[in-house]
Amino acid sequence: MNYKVLYRKYRPENFDDIIGQEYIINTLKNSIINHKISHAYIFSGPRGTGKTTTAKVFAKAINCAEPTWANPCEKCDFCVHFNENPDIIELDAASNNGVDDIREIIDNVKLAPTNGKYKVYIIDEAHMLTQSAFNALLLTLEEPPAHSIFILATTNVENIPITILSRCQRFDFQKININNIISRLREISNKEGIKVSDDALEEIANIAEGGMRDALSLLDQLSKSNEEIALEFVEEHIKIISKKTIEDLLDVIEANDIKTCLEYIDDFRKKAYDYKTLVKRIVDIVASRAKNMQLTGKFKRLSFGDYKKLIINLIESINQVNINIDSYTILEMTLLEFCQNGEPINKPENEKITQEKKEPIKIKKNDNLDELINTRINNCFCNAQKKFLEDNKVKINKLMESPNISGKIKGILIDSTLVASSDKNMIFCVNNDHNEGPANQMLKEIEEFIAKEMNEVYKIIFLTQDKWQKEKEQYIINLKNKKVYEYIEEIEKKDELVINDVFDKEKVEIV
Repeated sequence: MNYKVLYRKYRPENFDDIIGQEYIINTLKNSIINHKISHAYIFSGPRGTGKTTTAKVFAKAINCAEPTWANPCEKCDFCVHFNENPDIIELDAASNNGVDDIREIIDNVKLAPTNGKYKVYIIDEAHMLTQSAFNALLLTLEEPPAHSIFILATTNVENIPITILSRCQRFDFQKININNIISRLREISNKEGIKVSDDALEEIANIAEGGMRDALSLLDQLSKSNEEIALEFVEEHIKIISKKTIEDLLDVIEANDIKTCLEYIDDFRKKAYDYKTLVKRIVDIVASRAKNMQLTGKFKRLSFGDYKKLIINLIESINQVNINIDSYTILEMTLLEFCQNGEPINKPENEKITQEKKEPIKIKKNDNLDELINTRINNCFCNAQKKFLEDNKVKINKLMESPNISGKIKGILIDSTLVASSDKNMIFCVNNDHNEGPANQMLKEIEEFIAKEMNEVYKIIFLTQDKWQKEKEQYIINLKNKKVYEYIEEIEKKDELVINDVFDKEKVEIV
């Protein structure tokens, strides 16, 4: 039996094969080329995003006899026998998390490497270590031998003590872009002779939620039947509702089609989808649709407020599930409420206008967020320095342990990564694009909390990964062109309102 599962068979052997973590890979490669290797690293991020794989490639590269642009040569004795090398020590902290396990490492760390230049200790699921184990490890991290390197991989960096974090270089791995996952799945499918449709690959990538390992495991599982993998095949065998099905359901609700809506729910009930997983997928897709409609202004029967209320009701429905109640009855009632909500989509246009003129239209004042974002990015770049970034990363991590932190603020900060900092401004990246809006809506509350806890006043802003990548690239270009950033004072502006002629202007309220 020589069969290897796909995620093991196609595990990257060098830096160039690692997908979706370009900034981290480039930084590690430069540290090798410039001989600036730290004694301790923390690789944090969601599962299946390449933390352990990157740790192994890094360990191989720094010990390689003839690396090529920091990539291991795969030909020298160390590279060829890497997997059996006694100088590479892996510890799974999920099952070996006690102080005795760490003491064994400490006793061994003083010994010189057998074959390579460095002894590399890779501690997976490092957040599972006990407090005593962390304390024992701390002593070694404070005064490590020159030949030893520690790499701690974790999916829960907030559970790593601040004393450990402050002694490590931290790299935050992000969920892999869905298009990169699809491209990699297609490449491997072609090599393996797996017949799979494009929409099935997209669904597999969606289910994997940014994890390449999970995506390859799903593809491997589905390919066992030897038949072509179509979207329906994925939905049937993984027992998960597809994105297309949810989109179709939302179209049915928009059309106020109660009969078809009930048919969808009956189908969910018969297929026995896991209720919490089902609701989570619906919430994600509803949020994505609402955001896109808000950006384009192309709402149909349901408004942004309707979609927001639907999301809240769906989340609350999870807490209402009881073993004595059919959970799909709760889903049924929740969705039917929105079939009835608002006016029918085919209501005569003149009747709609008459109805709208009866009540004052409340337009929520826009805080000119785009201008605020651009101003704060500019102001951060005026004096962005690595020392500010590193110091504030430590301070933000310490804030997580504050007894004064609210659940909302903690949730936002856990989902975000500090990517740039000056002495007055901080820029955060959200791990999930959907959370950019809610995070920026709480700027004042978060800034007041930071000021109180850190005794320092900062202006902050939250960006998606894509927005930050573009801003960072432009910043690098500007530095090369010797552009000088000048600080911009923030000025609160009142937005102009454009009101359609069909409305009575005297009855428009601004709230």
